[in-house]
Amino acid sequence: MPPLTYVPLGERPLRRLPQLFIGLALYGFSLSAMVRASLGVNPWSVLYEGLEHHTSLSFGAISATVGVLVLLLWIPLKQKPKFGTVANIIVLAYSSDLGLLLIPQHLGLPARVCLLVGGVLLNGFAVAVYVGARFGPGPRDGLMTGASATTGHSIRLIRTLIEITVLTAGWLLGGSVGVGTVLYAFAVGPITQFFMPRFAYRGGDEPDVPHSSCPASGSRRGRRPPGRSGS
Repeated sequence: MPPLTYVPLGERPLRRLPQLFIGLALYGFSLSAMVRASLGVNPWSVLYEGLEHHTSLSFGAISATVGVLVLLLWIPLKQKPKFGTVANIIVLAYSSDLGLLLIPQHLGLPARVCLLVGGVLLNGFAVAVYVGARFGPGPRDGLMTGASATTGHSIRLIRTLIEITVLTAGWLLGGSVGVGTVLYAFAVGPITQFFMPRFAYRGGDEPDVPHSSCPASGSRRGRRPPGRSGS
């Protein structure tokens, strides 16, 4: 797994900014696809729904509150909010609303199954794309990358454990769970793990190798001078 630590905004922004915003837009759209599938939302939404039964806060207010609490969990993981963290909050709000406008409601079961499977696949892919830009992850994905870096365990394992924990807490609080929720909890981690090495920005971590140290120069050191062979 390549490093996922923050890379300053000024390093190759024309290469990394499009990746960040495309990944976030796809992430928001994937959430809309799973909502329109009506076969179970992701574990975090189950948690929000469960908390909604026990508080007077709205779904959106609970989402924001949980986001702040998750940021507090970054402190022992030595994570800090970055540009990508703020972009996550803003872009997801608009892209998910746009997805809900574009995807029709009340579809047949085959179409809903396709939306569910496609939404889960797109979600894991989008996480790898936007986190791989290395502008800093969103609150929940920062918890994933921070825990992975701290414990040394894979993104796949950490993400799956987080999703299962959140799903269990939401279900115990009264949130609704569907087949899509279980599929998301177990599948998004491996999907993200698969795509992450393909999209993680590496430019800031690859050492510049001067041409003089290429194998060609090393081969010159291994040659005998002409006329001295066999002596």
